[in-house]
Amino acid sequence: MLYRRFGRTGLSLPVFSLGCMRSMHSWQDTPLCEIPADSQQNLEAVLRRALELGITHVETARAYGSSERQLGAVLSRLPRERLLLQTKVMPNDDPAIFRDRVLDSLHRLGQEQVELLTIHGLNDFHALWRICRPGGCLAEARRLQQEGRAGWIGFSGHGNLAVLLAAIRHQENGGFDYMNLHWYYVLQALTPAIEEAHARDMGVFVISPSDKGGRLHDPPALLRRLSQPLSPMQFNDLFCLQQPGISTVSIGAARPEDLDEHLAALASLAQPETVTTIDRAWRQAMFEATGHERPDADFNLLPDWQETPGYVNLPFLLWLSRLARGWQLHDFVRWRAGKLGRDLPWVPGNPMRPELAGDIARCLEHRGLDAKAILAEVNQGG
Repeated sequence: MLYRRFGRTGLSLPVFSLGCMRSMHSWQDTPLCEIPADSQQNLEAVLRRALELGITHVETARAYGSSERQLGAVLSRLPRERLLLQTKVMPNDDPAIFRDRVLDSLHRLGQEQVELLTIHGLNDFHALWRICRPGGCLAEARRLQQEGRAGWIGFSGHGNLAVLLAAIRHQENGGFDYMNLHWYYVLQALTPAIEEAHARDMGVFVISPSDKGGRLHDPPALLRRLSQPLSPMQFNDLFCLQQPGISTVSIGAARPEDLDEHLAALASLAQPETVTTIDRAWRQAMFEATGHERPDADFNLLPDWQETPGYVNLPFLLWLSRLARGWQLHDFVRWRAGKLGRDLPWVPGNPMRPELAGDIARCLEHRGLDAKAILAEVNQGG
């Protein structure tokens, strides 16, 4: 295993971290007595295999159903001194409620302290206000840190670039020590956030690169061919790890063997020309199908969903349309598009409706954008 400094925390993190969302029994907070023995045995096997491979950073969240309780029951049988434990807790308008939830998460985990406490879901400016206002959740998190309940404080963000940059630049209450970020080969629109965080010596942890990054654990035949001699998932891992500022990327392992393909990629980490060649092949396929080398080429130029008639998430829809046409990620596109209008604030905005086309065209033209071309691409869908 290779290790990297995690920004100003000074922690040495493995380049692959273990995310526990896929190894939990249920999305519901379930009493331990109701969790099947085989589910617990599987989680312990995943953790033991991770430690064997040198994966010492383990990440979970209060929102991950039974995960914290399950993990707490297993940690007592593992060498805790080898682990860097991270959990995530969502903010609240009332910081006292946030505090109570952090303490309850520690109780579930059976821990007095976690090395990394993450404020979960910095997705929009309302969440930013909840967290960063005077006396807000960040201030409360720093108090918990002073009490010895947390080593370092960060955030997990699903927001747009403006929201994330505001969080990264926030300085009151010590700002943030690190961030969890969705960034991967298929969507690089948040690269300026990584660059800003790196300049401020914040740690950067890429989350869900295989799942939200295209469901690359089950890729289409086209991407398998374009990624040779790697798999699409391995290519994505290496691409992320070659980005300056990124310390570690998450592996969401449901079973111990899920770790193996990722670890095999490390043999190619010192061969950047392999990634460059595959990147060129993916870009060429996208260009031939869509006229754009990147599916997110104009992601940050389009109006945000809150500025678009009908709250339609145009950047997201245009990106999905190109993913389907350029890289044949049809199942992924249907899955993500199905979240629009249903999964706020994690997947914000609404799908396209025909009756909004005229108003949206005027909105785009007002920004000097080619409304006809953009709407034609969106309507091609996946």
